[in-house]
Amino acid sequence: MANTLPPSNADRNLTILQEAVENTNEAFVTINQEHKVIFFNQAAERIFGYSREEVLGKDLDIILTPRCSKNHRNAVERYLKTKKPVLIGHETEFLATRKNGELFSAAISFSVSEVDGKLFFTALIRDVTETKKLQERLINSQRLAVLGHLVAEITHEIKNPLIIIGGFAQQLKKSLREEKDINKLNIIIAEIERLENLLKELREVYLPHSLNLTIFDINELLNEVYLFTPDNGKKKKILTTFKPENDNLFIEGDREKLKQVLINIIKNAAEAINDTGNISIRSSLVNRQVEIEIADDGPGIAPINQDKIFDPFFTTKKQGTGLGLPICKRIIEDHSNASLSIKSEEGKGTVVKLTFPLINFKPESLKEEEK
Repeated sequence: MANTLPPSNADRNLTILQEAVENTNEAFVTINQEHKVIFFNQAAERIFGYSREEVLGKDLDIILTPRCSKNHRNAVERYLKTKKPVLIGHETEFLATRKNGELFSAAISFSVSEVDGKLFFTALIRDVTETKKLQERLINSQRLAVLGHLVAEITHEIKNPLIIIGGFAQQLKKSLREEKDINKLNIIIAEIERLENLLKELREVYLPHSLNLTIFDINELLNEVYLFTPDNGKKKKILTTFKPENDNLFIEGDREKLKQVLINIIKNAAEAINDTGNISIRSSLVNRQVEIEIADDGPGIAPINQDKIFDPFFTTKKQGTGLGLPICKRIIEDHSNASLSIKSEEGKGTVVKLTFPLINFKPESLKEEEK
């Protein structure tokens, strides 16, 4: 029977190191001088979406964008010729691609090692997508705070004179007899009301406000909003349908503000349709997320305008203020882990998607508490 020698300290340390690298949250990717991947840990599989069997022995280009691949290949060739590092030992950011084609921001640091006269390059990679989103939210919050203070001062200074002008216009209207003069005053009164509404919408966009959070079935709210939709189609032939794919989808939110959002989105869809068309309202449950989709088969949004639709005051409507969608987005983003997105294809229509975390809630539990 052969004797089995106990592992040496060097072997034990190597095993510990391999386990640590294998189970870290950062991706470790090692290539040889020929740009072939020779190491790809579990985090790399998770971040990039490839199994190691799909990557090992393959060119690194499989996980790089064409531009990034060219820059990386040039950097490797330059180091092999000069042995002078440029990015090695430093952290930088680059754009990587997952197996499903999704691009994401990644932070990367490089190291190089030499074994048996051969050079090997290792990248330590972190997915910084969520970090970027948090940074953007922080910047937006700071910007909104500054703008909110400015809007509060401006609306206060403008609102009071408008109220006075509107009051005098109403009094003056009662004393006039000439229809032409009355019509002029009606225009003044209508414009004052429009400015007052504009100030109100500005406050909705930029001033912080609290939410009246309750737990409710979103399908009940959608059905309630759906019953209002025939009014949107009186002058047009619009067919609106509501199809909940799941029953009892409970979310936590401000019911009245979300109702405002849904009505605004459906109103936009109806206005986008020229003469005849369809609006569909659908709710579903996807990975513990409640998804609401409101789709129309109108003319869609021109590609040149799609990046501007949430910009305050941007509108393609003749009478629009361009504040409706920014207000909707602000209300949704005030809800924890909720989102609003819009996809549109010119000539085919627009889909607005809202997502909320599903709340585990049984109406019976509320009745028991009331007892």
